[in-house]
Amino acid sequence: MQSRVAVEVADGVAEVRLNRPDKLNALDETMFGELIEAGLSLTANSSVRAAVISGEGRAFCAGLDLASFQAMGGQGVQVGDAASRLIERSHGPASRVQFPVIAAVHGQALGGGFQLMLGADLRFVAPDAQLAILEIKWGLIPDMAGTQLLRRLAPEDVIRELTYTGRLFSGVEAKALGLATRVCDDPRAEALAVARRIAGHSPDAIRAAKRLYNAAPYHGLAEGLALEAFEQSRLLGASNQREAVAAALEKRTPNFTD
Repeated sequence: MQSRVAVEVADGVAEVRLNRPDKLNALDETMFGELIEAGLSLTANSSVRAAVISGEGRAFCAGLDLASFQAMGGQGVQVGDAASRLIERSHGPASRVQFPVIAAVHGQALGGGFQLMLGADLRFVAPDAQLAILEIKWGLIPDMAGTQLLRRLAPEDVIRELTYTGRLFSGVEAKALGLATRVCDDPRAEALAVARRIAGHSPDAIRAAKRLYNAAPYHGLAEGLALEAFEQSRLLGASNQREAVAAALEKRTPNFTD
């Protein structure tokens, strides 16, 4: 069976492609498993400095595979347990990824596909993309950490309206609401260009910055400043920081170690 998630790594950039174009890259248990496996594998690869996740074919990800949803529904009381297992499995690896991830979104990003997009550090979206917090259609709530990620990006009343109605909105509106980082005609190309730029900087500094921003919502000002000072103290004078300074002064491309 063809892999549902294709992964390539080149020059410090990992490209993760959802690969079920005939199903608009809808999520089923196999794809969840392959996404988790990809995340763990890339986390263990010290050469990876940035990643781009996108979808093959006409869509980024149309959400939960309808056939899988119907199959779970046919199991009666087991539907909750099955869904919970999928959701729980989708949380862990993303939180352990230390490098920046950019979601390149075209076509549809609905329900689980929208939550997958939210989990990225940056979200590059086509202007005519169709997005929705679609879980309400199935009598569910946003999951895959969606409720926690949304509240960091958009006002609460906006989040509630999108959640309660499940309505479609465009990439342009997503940017206006704070849910997209950039609107671009070719999200994948722009995402790869930005990922390559990120990969050209000190991996130590990039990872430290991501740790700080990930931790910021959970700490007060004093603790956040202490963490910032701690991370900076670890960077100052380290080999990659010295190389960054030397390369800048010598006007050359730096040669960082992973």
